[in-house]
Amino acid sequence: MNNKTNRIRKAILLLLSTMLLLTSCGNGGADVKLNIPADFVEAQTQEELNKLAEEYGFQSITLNEDGSATYVMTQKQHQELVEEYRNQVNSSLDAMIGSETYPNFTKIETNDNFTEFTVTTKSTELDMTESFSVLGFYMYSGIYNVFSGETVDNVTVTFVNEATGEIISTSNSKDMQE
Repeated sequence: MNNKTNRIRKAILLLLSTMLLLTSCGNGGADVKLNIPADFVEAQTQEELNKLAEEYGFQSITLNEDGSATYVMTQKQHQELVEEYRNQVNSSLDAMIGSETYPNFTKIETNDNFTEFTVTTKSTELDMTESFSVLGFYMYSGIYNVFSGETVDNVTVTFVNEATGEIISTSNSKDMQE
């Protein structure tokens, strides 16, 4: 794994930890079970997951044989977790607009489950940084949908020129599997 991939992975894990910290306890509705992929669990032991579940008021976190973990929480906790991550994604997208890294981005719009992104840009051609931003959009969608419990077959990112309204580029996550 290269250094950039490690940094991204650590950022994701930090984000997940932050989301767990921000999730409040509560009663309400049926239990929600989320299967968190092994990549997010890393080398945590069942004992560590038990402590985490107790600390945040989840009913349980079970380490599975494949290294993934099954979180069991109330419906209210799940809704709060999903909403908190939605807010974090939206804040991150807002911060990209006109930033030092993405000075040409003028607007980023998404659908409700972050599977469609439309990025309006001053660019007529995407530079390397803008092209690589697609991976970030895929990541936001993937994490959001893991926690929302939805299965996503594809994430679409479309870049549109601000002045002309013409589509510059469209990327689909399903194309990465080919």
